[in-house]
Amino acid sequence: MVMCLTPDAYGDAAMPQQYPLYTVTQLSAELGITVRTLHFYEAQGLLTPRRVGNNRVYAQRDRARVILILRGKRLGFSIKEIKEYIELYDIDPTQGQQTKTLLKVVRSRVAKLEEQRLALEETLVELRSIEQQALAALRTLETTPTPPGVEKTKVKPRRAAGAAGGKLTGRVT
Repeated sequence: MVMCLTPDAYGDAAMPQQYPLYTVTQLSAELGITVRTLHFYEAQGLLTPRRVGNNRVYAQRDRARVILILRGKRLGFSIKEIKEYIELYDIDPTQGQQTKTLLKVVRSRVAKLEEQRLALEETLVELRSIEQQALAALRTLETTPTPPGVEKTKVKPRRAAGAAGGKLTGRVT
């Protein structure tokens, strides 16, 4: 972390204090992201690092913004939505508008995720039904007499890849 004793480099006036500044490498390492990611967020207008000589330096405010960006991305919000939310910090110091906006987008996101969950559950039910029908059809084939010279298919149990609890499914051999 770079320590700056002059308020001019940080953009604040008043008495000289210590302001933590981070290089692009330091900030990316601390937050577990790539330097390229920080540059992308800068290009999108989400971050405005200061310059010390030829180097970008990020203030505590930039660090907090990156944490908000990462949280927003993890929750499924677009860069545009995150930018609109973060810009409200500068517009409304009371954060009232920001909180109202946050509530609106969170409710919208929850509703969308609930719809996706229902659709996923319906798809899983349908796929499991098809799986059972296919297994039943194969078992029926096993009990049906096979004409001479034709190899008989058998259903052998196997563990489904990624199935919770090691669920057994049928496999044709």
